[in-house]
Amino acid sequence: MRLFKKCEDMEKILISACLLGQPVRYDGKSLKQQNTLLDTWTKQNRVVSFCPEVAGGLSTPREAAEIIAIDVSTSHSQAIDGTAVLKAVAHVKTSNEQDVSAEFIKGAQLALKQCQQHNIQFALLSARSPSCGNEKIYDGSFKGQLIDGQGVTAALLSQHGIKVFNQFQLEALAEAIDK
Repeated sequence: MRLFKKCEDMEKILISACLLGQPVRYDGKSLKQQNTLLDTWTKQNRVVSFCPEVAGGLSTPREAAEIIAIDVSTSHSQAIDGTAVLKAVAHVKTSNEQDVSAEFIKGAQLALKQCQQHNIQFALLSARSPSCGNEKIYDGSFKGQLIDGQGVTAALLSQHGIKVFNQFQLEALAEAIDK
């Protein structure tokens, strides 16, 4: 029995590329997180950096996007979030009305594929994003209003048993990994 795992045997974590300092957000910026846990995981070669929106084919920078119900009557009967996009009862649209749902879904599928290839059980994704938000997302009005819900990638990963955290939940992620 080994008491210590070799670095390559340690569990990998899917992490939003923007949180690692890559300028892949819609506005061409990053959300670089300065955190000793992230630094340690990176040094241990446990980090799989990924941006589902770029992987799905969107450019940087790009128009801001939010999740919007296809049918207004649908929005009253169920939550409009990434799960609704995956069920085709909501779209991801940019502020200039371009439907980018296909790119968001493709990016989510590629994120899931990365998780499956690396046997990843945990993801650290960017809060409030229409792709990566794990608890709250913008409401589709482009007015900065938040609602409960997940982004498309967060929803797909969650459906496959991958536990999704955001940058404000780093300690909770570390605890979950240690269990």
